[in-house]
Amino acid sequence: MGMSWARVSAKVHKWLALLMAIQILFWFVSGLFFAIAPIETVRSEHRIAQLPVQPVSLDAAAAGLARVAASGAAGADKIELRSLMGEPVALITSGEQRPRLYDLSTGQRISPIPASMAVAIAERDHDGDERAARVSEVTENTTEYRGSLPAWRIDFEDGASRALYVAADTGAVTARRSTLWRTFDFLWALHIMDFKNHEDFNTPLLIISTALALIVIITGIIMFPSRFGYHGWRKRRLARREAKAAEAGA
Repeated sequence: MGMSWARVSAKVHKWLALLMAIQILFWFVSGLFFAIAPIETVRSEHRIAQLPVQPVSLDAAAAGLARVAASGAAGADKIELRSLMGEPVALITSGEQRPRLYDLSTGQRISPIPASMAVAIAERDHDGDERAARVSEVTENTTEYRGSLPAWRIDFEDGASRALYVAADTGAVTARRSTLWRTFDFLWALHIMDFKNHEDFNTPLLIISTALALIVIITGIIMFPSRFGYHGWRKRRLARREAKAAEAGA
């Protein structure tokens, strides 16, 4: 019975391993890459400029919000005080409407921000001497960027093909991409088998492939004793016991 199971397992193991070999290789290679590459470096967090915090006094904030109200700004569900390019601003959100950004110094709305301001924000955020090489508008989500829209993409020629994304409605840097990140994202797509959006790790393809890989492992464990002569060793051991018993009986 054991040998029968071993033979069945050997056939299943051989053909499933052949079928799953490439994907299992992808899992190991991508997993090794994920373990080696520091996630902070992948996200370009080590290239974020350390800028001093610009505090805003309550009196200045109140006066600024009064100027915003005087400019005819609509009501808000939420108001956030922020610093943009070293200047105090207010980010106002209301229901499902797009966020609105106001300069507290003038009370005027400054969003959606123009390309020139997005470039200045990106260069200020980027820790390096490189200047922006290109700027382009982003109006649709892609596999590289799935953040707030519309946005500006600012490319730097720093040897890493680095690109910063700045949300047009908030002026915030919402994503940092580089060659390392794109490699990570490509391997992540192979790892989770979501080749379209690179983010869903509950796909039927991944579930089925993982189940098949598990069967490969289980059948390999079942094969292990027969491949290493366990059954033959057990038979020889039993034969020696029987021989000793026969000698003792004689």
